[in-house]
Amino acid sequence: MAIVTQSTSQISPANERVYHQSALLGEWKGNWAGNNQAVGFKVVNIRGARAQVEYTHNGHTERGFGQVSGALITFGTVTVGTKDGKNLVLLSSAGAGKQTASLEKQAPPASDSRLIGSWGGYSSDNGKSASFRILSVNGNEAQVSVTTDGITRQGTGIVYKNVIMFGQAQIATDDGQNGKIIYQVGTKSFMVPVTKYPPSDTSSSVDKTA
Repeated sequence: MAIVTQSTSQISPANERVYHQSALLGEWKGNWAGNNQAVGFKVVNIRGARAQVEYTHNGHTERGFGQVSGALITFGTVTVGTKDGKNLVLLSSAGAGKQTASLEKQAPPASDSRLIGSWGGYSSDNGKSASFRILSVNGNEAQVSVTTDGITRQGTGIVYKNVIMFGQAQIATDDGQNGKIIYQVGTKSFMVPVTKYPPSDTSSSVDKTA
């Protein structure tokens, strides 16, 4: 299974906390409010103040880079934003008047595992830190490495939708960028919020083209 490295996002933790920019990532489809014609918008990645996007309207697709400002992305004459990560509002100022469209986030293709990669985080609620490294996903099995309470375990986990279960630990993500690790020690369960780390092949987090 190919892992497309150019789709890796670099969203600052501060921006994610305030604006939830990762909710914009993905493919969105819907219709214009006026004429009900199909329209689509895809956010491939977000790197700082730039977003790689694809805008499909009137039967053709424009590709390029949009400007990220808070919870909004502007690409040419269109601006998009989402409040819940499920529905996207698209506003176009092209032509004689403004047009609006409502779009819904599309489910990722089955072959696209958003879980692959390295995850880590810390919970201020329980003082626990945890990391989860997912090397590969093949059907309902995943090769994983999990570190909880300073102990690392490796092996094969079970995949169910957006969750991987391994021993007394599991990781889940809704958007491929943020997730949570739940693990059990004895009769107690601990939850640690985690984020996906940039892949090691992007050695510099500085986007020189911005």
